[in-house]
Amino acid sequence: MNRYLALQKIIETGSFTKASVSLGYTQSSISQMIASLESELSIKLLNRSRTGIKLTIEGQELYPLIEKTIMQYHAILEKANEIRGLDTGIIRVGTISSVTCHWMPWLISGFQKKYPNVQFLFHQGDYRLIPEWIKNGTVDFGFVTPPAAGGLEIIPVKSGEMLAVIPGNHPLASKTTLSLKDLIYDPFILLEEGTFNEPMSAFQAAGLMPNIKYTIHDDWSIMTMVEAGLGVSILAELMLRRTDYNIVCLPIDPPIYRELAVGFKDRYSLPIASERFIDHLLDNVSLLP
Repeated sequence: MNRYLALQKIIETGSFTKASVSLGYTQSSISQMIASLESELSIKLLNRSRTGIKLTIEGQELYPLIEKTIMQYHAILEKANEIRGLDTGIIRVGTISSVTCHWMPWLISGFQKKYPNVQFLFHQGDYRLIPEWIKNGTVDFGFVTPPAAGGLEIIPVKSGEMLAVIPGNHPLASKTTLSLKDLIYDPFILLEEGTFNEPMSAFQAAGLMPNIKYTIHDDWSIMTMVEAGLGVSILAELMLRRTDYNIVCLPIDPPIYRELAVGFKDRYSLPIASERFIDHLLDNVSLLP
């Protein structure tokens, strides 16, 4: 298994030297591990050149299976931890930026008072990626929206309003609310969310089509572009807290809401650390913004 872990770290860092430092081995030991693995498989796995280290064609075919083996190995270790008790463990969670920024620090702080040795591994994605990660075992559970969580068990968590985001000097900045029709004349900056998008669903239900000029996968970048006068957008109110951009955030009439839930394949097969964290989350829902 150490050889698989060494190969994974080399691919992640692009360097034998960085991999050896990260794993606590000498560079010579890392090289010997890869040579031993290539010899056992009778396949050359890596190409080394001046531009870096890349998987060979054969290595690319094998690597997904190696990654799956590593995930199963971690699952075995976590199950062993579960049998011994929750002294250690890794919680792998799929999350979106607003939850990462405004929910997780507070939740983790409270959780680690009871379980200080549990580690967290975040995979930040969108409504398409997170359900895929849950289904293929990359994460134990994730934050999803129910309309895009087909095939998963879900527990509703919270509903939050979405706001129109316009430049600070926009002619509509003095209004108290905006309609969807107000937003179709400016270039629209769409947050890429995968298979489901609350603002687009609202536009379609109203029989309107925004002038989508940009599609971006990052809320912060959208706020920067709105500030620069490149367009308008609609973002979750939760994401718009504690920002110092020169933008104006206004309620939409009629309002648009985002529903968030925790999704997983099977509650009873969750690692104990993840199960306890979900319980902690649900116990504190009323305190979440």
